[in-house]
Amino acid sequence: MIGQRTTRQRRAIGQLMDELADFRSAQQIHQLLAQRGEDIGLATVYRTLGAMAASGEFDVLRTATGETLYRRCERQGHHHHLVCRSCGRTVEVQAAAFETLVASLSDETGFVDVSHTLELFGTCATCAEELATS
Repeated sequence: MIGQRTTRQRRAIGQLMDELADFRSAQQIHQLLAQRGEDIGLATVYRTLGAMAASGEFDVLRTATGETLYRRCERQGHHHHLVCRSCGRTVEVQAAAFETLVASLSDETGFVDVSHTLELFGTCATCAEELATS
């Protein structure tokens, strides 16, 4: 990683994130690291997650309550997430129509270098079926 030192803390966080399939908060990551015997402060976890997210290593998801969650990127390049409100299952999706809308809005308003995030929340088929049968 250009400009980023590979520290013990960065390696520990990266290794942990490689093992996790779902999004986790900084506090959850800090707790898991502590359970492994890693002595890394919560502030360091926050800083490192932020830096690794900024470099594209992690996806960042902001929940409806404003909490920031992190996960190792499965897909390179720009993408969005469809998140189950019930179980947290997350699917990475392309949204070509949305990207076209963003480009159109940029053109109409004269804005340049527009960035965005799009997180869609719903109920996955498995959870919907469980809710329907209970």
